[in-house]
This record gives sequence, C-alpha cells and structure tokens, in this order.
Amino acid sequence: MSENTLAVKNMVCPRCIMVVESLLNQLNIEYEEVRLGEIKLKQPIKTQVKELLEKEIEKLGFEVLNDKKTQMIERIKNAIVHMVHHQENPEMIGHLSEQLPPLLNTGYSTLSKLFSEVEGVTIEKYLILQKIEKAKEFIVYDELSLSEISYRLNYSSVQHFSKQFKSVTGMTPSAFKTQREERKSLNDI
Repeated sequence: MSENTLAVKNMVCPRCIMVVESLLNQLNIEYEEVRLGEIKLKQPIKTQVKELLEKEIEKLGFEVLNDKKTQMIERIKNAIVHMVHHQENPEMIGHLSEQLPPLLNTGYSTLSKLFSEVEGVTIEKYLILQKIEKAKEFIVYDELSLSEISYRLNYSSVQHFSKQFKSVTGMTPSAFKTQREERKSLNDI
C-alpha cells in the first residue's frame, strides 16, 4: 500500500463507507476514494492529523491498520465479504485461488498461509462462514426458497447447502427459520 492509502479494519458495508467519508469531511481530510477497508487520500497527511484520524475512527468502531500482515488479512476479508454480500453473480462466489491473487497481487499459497497463521482458520472456512451468515439473512427475510438461497450462494445443491449450514450452526436451515437464532455481525466472523 502506498503512503496515501490507509487500511481500515471493520469496514464491511456501504454504510461504513459513508460514515468514514463523513468523518474525513468533518476533519477536512481530502480523499480520492473510500472503499471497503481502504481510504485513498489525495496526499499524505501529517503525523498529528493521522493520529487524530486514528483516534476518531476508533470511536466509530473501526481501526487504522499499520502492520502489513494485518492490512493483507483485512484486504482478504474485505474481498470475501464483497464476494458474498455485495454482488449479485452467484458464479463469482468461491474459486478463491483464482479470484484473490489478481485482486491482491499475491500468490494464493502465500495468502492462504498468512490467513491461516493470523486468523486460525483457513480462507475457505472464512468463506463458508460468510456464506452461512448471508444464508441466515436470506432465511430471516423469508423471500427465497432453500433452493434459491442455495443457488444465490453458489452451492452445487440444496443438500450440500443444508449439510454445510448444519455443520456451521448446529441446526438445519428449517430449524434456524423457526428458532430465529441470532445472526452475527460481519465484523465478528
């Protein structure tokens, strides 16, 4: 990352972007773009201004990441969150070994090893956890059948989806629907 780019932890939705943009405007910090997990500044900022930004951003539940490893982990997480929660093409969910390297300019084995080392779970397991949270959202909204949910999350079959759902949550999708189990915040996955 360049010195004009700040990595920000816990930015997982469009609302997060709006909140960070609002803070930057309030602090009169000029920026080019704010994306999930990233602020691109127009120019480098002074140390005092950066410290103020870091302090204010923490009050909002975010964190500026200064360590290269944690920056890369956050970029991996944001790519997966975007893949599962913020795009409409089911075929784009999965295939991490093909999709992540070009996005992050790093080989998949390096990304996978780093992620497992720092997070204690594999990238694939993190993808599954994100897919299950999205499935919970679909189930709570009660607008799609299990077959449609399975398709939208790029599962090969409803059976595969149901088996994975039960493996992660301890209950079937139907049981989840009747019990209305609490969903997790994307930051907590």
